[in-house]
Amino acid sequence: MSSNRGGEGYFTENKAFAGLGRASLHSGVIFVIARGANIFVQLASTILLARILSPHDFGVVAVVLALVAFAPLLIDLGTSEASTQKTLITPDQISTLFWLNVAISLALTVLLIGSSGVIARIFGEPSITGVALALSVTFVLTAMTIQHSALMRRAMQFHRIAMIDISANLVGSVVSVALALTGWGLWSLVAKPIVTGGWTAAAVWINCRWVPGRPRISPDAKELVGFGLGVTGFTMTDYLAKSADRIAIGYFQGVGPLGYFQNAFTIYANVLSILTEPTHNIAVATLSKLRNDIAALKRTWETALSTLSYFSAPAFAILAVIGQDFVVLLLGQKWAPAGPLLCIFAMRGIVHSVERTMGWLHVAAGRADRWMWWGVYSAIIQLLALAAGLPFGVTGVATSYTVVMFVLFVPALVYSGRPVGIHAGDVLRTVGPQTIGGLVAAAAGFLVEFEYLTQLSPLLRIFVSGMVCLLTYLAVVVGLFRITAPLQLAFSVLHDFRRFRTPAGSRP
Repeated sequence: MSSNRGGEGYFTENKAFAGLGRASLHSGVIFVIARGANIFVQLASTILLARILSPHDFGVVAVVLALVAFAPLLIDLGTSEASTQKTLITPDQISTLFWLNVAISLALTVLLIGSSGVIARIFGEPSITGVALALSVTFVLTAMTIQHSALMRRAMQFHRIAMIDISANLVGSVVSVALALTGWGLWSLVAKPIVTGGWTAAAVWINCRWVPGRPRISPDAKELVGFGLGVTGFTMTDYLAKSADRIAIGYFQGVGPLGYFQNAFTIYANVLSILTEPTHNIAVATLSKLRNDIAALKRTWETALSTLSYFSAPAFAILAVIGQDFVVLLLGQKWAPAGPLLCIFAMRGIVHSVERTMGWLHVAAGRADRWMWWGVYSAIIQLLALAAGLPFGVTGVATSYTVVMFVLFVPALVYSGRPVGIHAGDVLRTVGPQTIGGLVAAAAGFLVEFEYLTQLSPLLRIFVSGMVCLLTYLAVVVGLFRITAPLQLAFSVLHDFRRFRTPAGSRP
């Protein structure tokens, strides 16, 4: 029989409780800060590694990562989302999902080992064989953490998850840089996901002391797997759309241009993940508890999405304007061709951060099937965009993807919100002003930079153009549209944290 030792709260009914909204906000702040710390570590290690290693080293590892990055999605099989959102679960059900995750990871490990030589011959890079073999270790490590992490999210233990993420990323980065400094070349890049995965697995098991028992096939377990298959349908098609560009660029353009594309995208993806990854986990856990109160669910969704867009739009507008200088300062002059790519990606981020929230409603409403079908539609459109942009090189690919994202983000949210009565008007009212403000801010920043700041030093140019973007954004969103609720919400949460940190004897 499955053990629930140390698992108090993991298998209770998943329903709303007093203070849920405030608890979610506090968790969100903690998770975003933690993600920001992770990004700082990631960028610091990337800077050091980029100055030690060559674009060719990054390109070789990028090819393998693009081919194997689907594995965690397939290993998960959407079961973590199923475990988080289901109203009632039992230890036996989670045990069954755990062993399913492990079985899939072992099958993929054997598959990758058997195909590594073929992959190396296709790309004409013998070193790909060893890289693929080494990275196959991460498959089993991933499987060992999926259900434990899902139980922790279900119990709203986001502070523990945040600490695990930070420590694992820090240890992996330190090991990677140390290996690069001692002459290990591209193997220093390979070591990081292995070390990070091992640390995460150990830490998750220490913090969530639930021990899986024997798998037991039951109708409820089958229902969880069925829900997970719908989630996997989206994640796999979404992965195909996101990774096809790197495979195509590596094949048609070579690993050198791919290295520039990969590092520009890595910086962009890290900034994107600061907000979208933490808020997805928290929003799914929160909105799932409100499933039986549609009015409360819609109000919570509007508040969360408006706040996310309010802060992500100016962040990406600023990144777009300073992208060229930012890349050179961080990675060195040899990486200058990645600068324009980062600028293009950052423009995409103004709406991409909003589009990534569609899973909130699909999972909370229990409609993973709709999420899967949207993934199919979106992947087809993005693959067509890749085909259109590829003849124009890496810049063409980045530009075509950006254009497509501006076309898709509103339909994506409308489609996800239809089962709970959310329409296009709701989406535009919630994120429209922020999107307009972000675009206007970026335009103002580019204009000022190219007309007046070209003679300044890069650091001063970054500061001045960034301030121009921020002030323009506030003038549009606050001055023109009169939207201040997200700012008031942010200040109230900061006040809560300040109050919690103040010793009881010193409070008025």
